[in-house]
This record gives sequence, structure tokens and C-alpha cells, in this order.
Amino acid sequence: MEKENNQKKARKRGSLSWVMEFAGSRRSSYVISVILAVLSVLCGFIPYIYLAGIVRGLFERTADFGYCLTQCLWMALFFVLNRLLHAASTMTSHKATFEVLANIRRRLTKKLAKMPLGDVLDESSGTYKNIIVERVDSIETTLAHMIPELTSNLIIPFVVLAYMLQIDWRLTLLSLLTVPVGALAFALMMRGSQKNYENTIVKTKALNDTAVEYIGGIEVIKAFGKAKTSYEKFVTAAKEGADCFIDWMRSCNLCHSLAMVVLPATLLPLLPFGVSFFMKGSVTAPDLLMLIVLSLSLITPFVMASSYTDEIAKMGTIIGEVANILEKPELKRPEKLSVKPQGTEIRLQDVRFAYKEKEVLHGVSLSIKEGTVNALVGPSGSGKSTIAKLIASFWDVGSGSISLGGVDIRNIPLEDYHKTIAYVSQDNYLFDMNVMENIRLGNPKATDAEVVAAAKACGCHDFIIGLENGYQTVCGGSGSHLSGGERQRISIARAMLKDAPIIILDEATAYTDPENEALVQRSVAKLVAGRTLLVIAHRLSTIASADQIILIKDGRVDSCGTQSELLETSELYRRMWQAHIEAKEGEEDD
Repeated sequence: MEKENNQKKARKRGSLSWVMEFAGSRRSSYVISVILAVLSVLCGFIPYIYLAGIVRGLFERTADFGYCLTQCLWMALFFVLNRLLHAASTMTSHKATFEVLANIRRRLTKKLAKMPLGDVLDESSGTYKNIIVERVDSIETTLAHMIPELTSNLIIPFVVLAYMLQIDWRLTLLSLLTVPVGALAFALMMRGSQKNYENTIVKTKALNDTAVEYIGGIEVIKAFGKAKTSYEKFVTAAKEGADCFIDWMRSCNLCHSLAMVVLPATLLPLLPFGVSFFMKGSVTAPDLLMLIVLSLSLITPFVMASSYTDEIAKMGTIIGEVANILEKPELKRPEKLSVKPQGTEIRLQDVRFAYKEKEVLHGVSLSIKEGTVNALVGPSGSGKSTIAKLIASFWDVGSGSISLGGVDIRNIPLEDYHKTIAYVSQDNYLFDMNVMENIRLGNPKATDAEVVAAAKACGCHDFIIGLENGYQTVCGGSGSHLSGGERQRISIARAMLKDAPIIILDEATAYTDPENEALVQRSVAKLVAGRTLLVIAHRLSTIASADQIILIKDGRVDSCGTQSELLETSELYRRMWQAHIEAKEGEEDD
């Protein structure tokens, strides 16, 4: 209940509150920017006062050339100050805004690293990319201009209004008669805006996800002749993405046009009544002329401020998306290590785990002793990879515990724990940098010679040298310039370079051919000496010599033991072994 209350409290935070938090030390810059913007607008208003003096002097025949020239010079000075202060305000707000955008992206990427893997995978990579890159970038103009300009544009009309009331309160109030009509039209235009804007967010997100899917799967689409249907899906998403904006704008046209025409039309009531008052002698010509000039600038700032309405709604939605990610639960780990693990023995005690509502592990208990080779085997979907990911601390257990060296891993800081584990999966990711730097990610302080040594030990060196630029060959996005087997072996080299005491290989040889698989297995055997190794593999022959084979069935530990022990005691393992032998003989016959 307390957690839910905290989340509700967090959701009530306004966008400006989040922005000020993201601004950090730059918060004062926004304050300075607002002050400069207000001064800028005031400097833009002061020339009207000098103009009033000139007009009054001309009507009263007291203004000579020298007086008018002096007034004009003062007007020019304040006009220059207006532009200089506006430029300074904009520059200050832009610097603060770029810091805000950088902090948002830093917070999001750090948050993703702390979230359980399952929560991260609930959203597509296209969604995260869209939010972190395009969506966050799109609020730059709004933040940089809205905070100073909106504030100043809302302040100055009240200054003008106070000055006009001092001249003649009757004509001032009459000039405002168009405001209720324009405001009503504007309110009618805003009906359903939240619903319409949310619809554009949904449709734009669908378009982005479809585009990422279409581009990422273009090879499969072409191979299976699905270009037409896949392209039609993309076209449909693109059309819906455009139509939602067009339909929304079309529904606003009439009310928006009415508001934009009526709101600034302050002269409509002012002129006839002003002339009438002048004819009756209740207002002087200079005062009437000054009211006419000022009334033209009275509503314009409000109209300019209203132009930010859509941008404010847009920013609120985007900040809401950012806040939604930042408020997601994290893996709970302490900041500092209080109890040091004694060794690297791993124990799972009555571990249960569920993906959303479906429990996939049901009371798993097992022990992985320090310095031993262990293998997780079992039918597809039995929970092998889930156990490996829980040990790697990608998720937290639903109940039960996992300990390292006698210490519950939830009591070990993530950074410290991750240093003890090197994890290689069948879908390991290579970054769009050269081979040398991809391997060096295992140990950023490693020298080139150490990187090459790790590659040689894992059987990667020969094929790397054969690449176009050797170790300087760029791997491409997700390692797209390399084959699956090459990517896998580079990933293993990267894990080996990390020199972690625990190594987890999750289907790590899935993309290697038998010859390279044997080479990798021999290399791994040399490199894991004295370390704790956990292997998940479908090819049972590769783990036949393991110290312990753990057979998983339907989310439970079916049996544990060596190869010979399981062949004697486990009917399921015997069937799996027999199926593996038959498949291997079939490959050899081919």
C-alpha cells in the first residue's frame, strides 16, 4: 500500500517540477533567463511611453525637434536593449535546456541498467529509442523558449493594462470586450485536446515501432516474400500517423480562426466609443491615440503565449513518459558492501519466479560449488535460461534466495556483483565499433596485447586477422558485419578478458559449427581453470564431462549428478542423450 501511495504521489508531480530536478545546478539559469526575458519585454514597452510623450507634445505644440530627437534616441536605446536582453535570455535558457536533455538521457540509461530485465523487455527497443532520442530532443525548443518567453509574455500585458487604466479606465475595459468571445472560441477549440494528443502519441509510437520492425526484419521479409504485406503494414501505420494529426487540426480550424480573429480585435469596441468620448470632451486626443496604440499590443502577448499550448501539452506527455520509466521498480541493492562473500559458491534456495502472472520456476534449490563446471540441461522452455539470468542478477527472485559465498546477492551492490560474473548469451550484442574495442569492453583498462591474447585463447585471432581491417574492422550495428559464429566468439573473448571468477555461458555456442565449437570448448576449458562455470547447452556431448549436470523440467530441478549418474538414474536424461546421439549420427551421415 505504501508503495502504491508513493507511486501516486510521484505521478502527481508536474512537468515543471521534473524539469527543475533534471536541470540540477542549472536551475538558477532558468531564473536568470526569466528575469532577462522580463527586462527585455519591459525595454520593449518603454518606447511606447516615449512615443506617448512625443504625441502629447505634438498635440499640445510643446515638442520641438530637439525634444523629439532625444525621445527617439531613448526609444532606439531601449529597442537595442530589448534585443540584447532577449538574446541573453535565450542563450541562457538554451544552455540550461541542453543540460536538462543530457540529464534526462543519463537518468534514463542509468535507470534501464538498474531495472529488472523483464521490465525492460516489456517495451520494444524502438519505444525506448524513440523516447530517449527523438521524444526527448523534441522538447528542446519548448523548454528553451517557453519558460522565459511564456513568463514574460504573461507579465507584460498586466503592465500595459495598468498603464491603460491610468489613462482612461472606461475605454480600457471597453477594449477588452473581445476577450470573452475569443476565450470562449479558444476553450471550444481545446475540447478533447488531451484525448486527441494521446491518440497522436499512440499512432506515432506505432509508426516508429513498425518502421524499426520493417527495417530490422527486411532480410526475413525479402527471404519469405512478405515484402508486400509488410510494406502495407508500414504504409497503414504511416497513413494513420498522418491522419491523426490532420483530423485533429481540421477539427480545430473554425474555433482557432475565430479566436485568432476576435481576440486581437480590441479596436472594434475602442474606436467607436473612443471617438464618442473625444467628441464629448471626456478624453483628450493624445490619450485616445495612446490607448489605440497600446491596445494593439495588449492581447498579442496572450496570443503568443497561447501558441505554446500544444507544446506544453506535448512536453507534459513526454515528461510523463520519462517519469513513467524513472518510477519503475529497480533491483534493490545496497550502495556499499557490508558483508564480503567468502568464495564464489552459488546457492539457490527454494527460488520461485514469475514472468508477470505466470510462475516459471517452482521452488528451485541447487548448489554450484566454487571452481567447478556445471551444466543446466532440460527441454526447451523448462527454465534453464531463467535460472542463469537470475544468477546473473538480471531479475530478482519472486521468493526464496540466491547467495554468493554465503551472502544473499540482494545484499551485494550491483557493480560489485557484476564484477564477479561474465555472462555470454546466444544473442550477445556487439556495438558499432571495431573488433578491438568490442573485446576491450570486457576490461576497459586492457592493453591491445591483452585483447589479442584473449582472442587467441578463444580461437578468434585467426578469423579476426582475416577480416578486412583485422582488429580495426568495424562490427556494425549489433555486429551485423559479422556472421553469427564470429559474433559469438568475439563475445566469449570479451567475457574471458573480464577475468571474472564466475562465467555463465547461456547457449553460447549456438551459432558455431562443430569444428569451431570444439575449439571454443577447448579454449574455455583452459580459461576457466579455477573458476566457477555454468553452461547451458542443447548439445549434451559438449557438457558430458561437467562436474555437475542439473536437469531442469517444468521449472523444477528434476535431478543432479554427473553424466554417468544421470544416465543411470534419470529416464528423462537418458531419452535426451539418446535423441542427441541419434541427431549427431544423422549429421555425420549427411
